[in-house]
Amino acid sequence: MGSLSTILRHPDEIYPLLKLKLAIIKAQNQIPLDDPHLALCYSLLQKVSRSFSLVIQQLGTELRDAVCVFYLILRALDTVEDDTSIPMEIKVPILLAFHRHIYDRDWHFICGTEEYKVLMDQFHHVSAAFLELEKGYQEAIEDITKRMGAGMAKFISREVETVDEYDEYCHYAAGLVGLGLSKLLLASGLEVLTPDWKQISNSTGLFLQKTNIIKDYLEDINEIPKPRMFWPREIWGKYVDKLEDLKNEENSTKAVQCLNEMVTNALIHVEDCLKSMAGLRDPAIFKSCSIPQIVAMGTLALCYNNVQVFGGVVKLRRGLIAKVIDRTKTMDDVYGAFYDFSCMLKTKVDKNDPNAIKTLKRLEAIEKVCRENGDLHKRKSYVNNETQSKALLVG
Repeated sequence: MGSLSTILRHPDEIYPLLKLKLAIIKAQNQIPLDDPHLALCYSLLQKVSRSFSLVIQQLGTELRDAVCVFYLILRALDTVEDDTSIPMEIKVPILLAFHRHIYDRDWHFICGTEEYKVLMDQFHHVSAAFLELEKGYQEAIEDITKRMGAGMAKFISREVETVDEYDEYCHYAAGLVGLGLSKLLLASGLEVLTPDWKQISNSTGLFLQKTNIIKDYLEDINEIPKPRMFWPREIWGKYVDKLEDLKNEENSTKAVQCLNEMVTNALIHVEDCLKSMAGLRDPAIFKSCSIPQIVAMGTLALCYNNVQVFGGVVKLRRGLIAKVIDRTKTMDDVYGAFYDFSCMLKTKVDKNDPNAIKTLKRLEAIEKVCRENGDLHKRKSYVNNETQSKALLVG
């Protein structure tokens, strides 16, 4: 549940943490033991992403199975892309053919580490579960897997130079996930798509991906045997000669300015994310889609102007995430959370930062949407003062 000292410093999180613990146990008990392939899929899902496993447990059985399999297929594809020990002449053909491998009950490939290695070794069970899904789900998953594999192959041996290329890479890595989830929701019959669904679905994926790219700087730059980085040179090249120079202490001022520009770039997508969530009708789908977006906004608020991104782990406390899960029931809750984290981020903006004006304009636009569309007066605030703001970090 979190360290005892952390829990005692934040007693208001004890109840949400207990509810979260019970929800995890419930999720484990919902594993369909009568279907060995699906049972293994849910077991693998809990290993590779306990938080996502918990989020999708909100969904009805049929859609939940499809999303579980979809997530594992894309996680496996991502594992192949991320494994820098795989020779290029082997990796690229696998990425390009991955959408065909999902139809092969016998295919698996040894790569990755720890739980991801287990996923790849047991991938034939994921394929078997995929083949048990309704055809509409299969077609949506195959389409997204094919497009994502081609996009990953395109960027596998090239650096991201421009912001446009950064957006393109994030589209392949996560924007397509947003599009795919929208297709699964449509196939379920539980949701309808708006005319601009492709743009806003892509934006939700880009928002999550850019948040991960920002917070994972140190982990990615220290990747063995070689780093895999997607910060665009168009941004970092203004501050340092080499991307790895950002982690050097003598460059801390420039590093934080670069970080702030990266966060400001990610904020472009927030209004589309809010629009996407506001359009959802099914309460379970709404909750499962909203929680990751709120956590991403909170993570950006923590990362902004925070030199620790270049020297350690920056993430929300587990207790705070438990509060997000417990409180997120309506769109008013989403507007309130985004408003809170936007206000928190605003307090950290240094007027001397080269992108301060642009950052403040984006935050003001977000807050305006939240004020005009949400009932903020009744919300329970996540951030009441500067002390609480600083305490949102893990530990």
